[in-house]
Amino acid sequence: MNIRINTKKIIGFALTSSLLFGCGQDFLEEVNPNAITTETFWKSPEQFQSGLTTAYAALQFQSISGTGLVYEMALGDIGGTESWYRPTAFRNLTYNDASIQVTDKWNELYIGIFRTNQVIGQVQTVDPSILGEEERLEIEAQARFLRAFFYFQLATTYGQGVLRTTVPDADEDFNKGLSTKEEIYSTVVLPDLEFAKAHLPEQWPESEKGRATWGAATALKGKSHLFQEEWDLAATEFKEVIDAGIYSLVPDYMDNFTHLNEHNEESIFETAYSAEVNPGANGNTVDDTPNTTGSEASGIATQFGQLNFGAYNTLLPSYYLHEIYVNDEVDPSNPINEGNIHSSRLSASIVPINGETDYYLLPIGERGGWAFGQSAYIKKYTNWYHLPNEDGNSRSGINFRHIRLADVYLMYAEAILQSTGDIDEAITYIDIVRSRAGVITLRTYLDENGNTFPQLHISKQVHGTQPWVSPNPATLLTHLRRVERPIELAFEGHRYKDLVRWGIVQDVFDELRADEIWREANKDGIFDQAPLYIQERIRPDFLLSSQNYNPSVHNYFPVPAGELQNNEALGQ
Repeated sequence: MNIRINTKKIIGFALTSSLLFGCGQDFLEEVNPNAITTETFWKSPEQFQSGLTTAYAALQFQSISGTGLVYEMALGDIGGTESWYRPTAFRNLTYNDASIQVTDKWNELYIGIFRTNQVIGQVQTVDPSILGEEERLEIEAQARFLRAFFYFQLATTYGQGVLRTTVPDADEDFNKGLSTKEEIYSTVVLPDLEFAKAHLPEQWPESEKGRATWGAATALKGKSHLFQEEWDLAATEFKEVIDAGIYSLVPDYMDNFTHLNEHNEESIFETAYSAEVNPGANGNTVDDTPNTTGSEASGIATQFGQLNFGAYNTLLPSYYLHEIYVNDEVDPSNPINEGNIHSSRLSASIVPINGETDYYLLPIGERGGWAFGQSAYIKKYTNWYHLPNEDGNSRSGINFRHIRLADVYLMYAEAILQSTGDIDEAITYIDIVRSRAGVITLRTYLDENGNTFPQLHISKQVHGTQPWVSPNPATLLTHLRRVERPIELAFEGHRYKDLVRWGIVQDVFDELRADEIWREANKDGIFDQAPLYIQERIRPDFLLSSQNYNPSVHNYFPVPAGELQNNEALGQ
């Protein structure tokens, strides 16, 4: 193959049909020899690779891998915001079927689905003289993996969708009813991933890094089973990924969120971005914006970075997230710490006023900002480690990692606890992740404290102490849900979907709202005090979400208003 997916430049193209208006039958029958149509395209391996590249390009849409995810990250328990920022509607659960992320993500997922359907339809009927069997299968497998990825996002974000597995060419193809998430999994996601798993390579040559692999298909297949609570099937897929020996945790946790070590040994699937390609285009510009060219960059860093450094900090770490990072104590015997007070996961993910690194090449706090209730800012996926400020045109070249090995380890531990209840196996994989972060492992806690470990998600500031519990499937699942996954995977796009599938959204919101009430009542005694060093006021992140949450309304986004209006099969 001669189209490099790992080049940050994603070349877009469109296959269009022209409507010619004029007087005279002969004119209407004239064929423009320069027009690109489905009849004149798909005639060479290079054209099939170009078509596949546009399907990969849909991953760059900001609602799928960039700025738009900020709205979804405001939904759960780890992100907060202020009332004057646009994510407030999502933090307070007052969004509707016309809200920006609700409409954008639906539209952009279906653009990706259309592009993959186009490739799949053409490659399945291509003349063997154009594509050899091996290349044909590789192209179809990549397209079907991408289609499965887009439909998985649809199922987990909207809980339903319109199933389209071919390119529409008649009115009845456009006007189709909704299918449930279970139908989406069984009809498209799992069959596509099984095909992809059978025909994708374990690794691509260095010049092709970034393409979908066997490991990406297998991990996403396991995750699809996990979301359907098919624990044994999920565990089997995850263990295949683990035992394949292809992936390993990078020694430095932060290597997962910078531009310096992309497509590394921990990465299983990621979206490529570049701050250099197509200079001048705003990072939030996508390739389907009229009269523009896609930026190839991501705008998410400007949303996360701190206001004093050219960014907007529209999403903020919740007090809950900040405190569980602090509660996750470092292991002084682990050489990764080098005398640090905070773990590598804290230092790479958030920046409190007592952080231990520079921040945008300055000592933390030199430009201020840790006041008015802001206890910390987000570091992950920002350019704090190498730039003096974020780009004024919202351009960042940091790839967005959708699947990485640490996530697979934690999902495998969860699946094992739910299926066999094997606590030793689960602890083994939880502790692999904890050891890389340099924090005290669960096994160390158990060995040194009479076979008990602390419930690290309980606020010591609010409650004074944390209960110590014995390891069993229930307590370890609580640890995975309330400590390990939010700390390890913060701001990677998983959190609210996790809370929904576990059915604990209301419990979490109520608990964190109660913590806010306590802090407000005791603010004079906790302002500017460890562990959070809050100043001036208590930010009420969960005031309205705890009141407004309704699982039938808020577990999934509504079908966008535009789809209801345009699709006659849906009605109003």
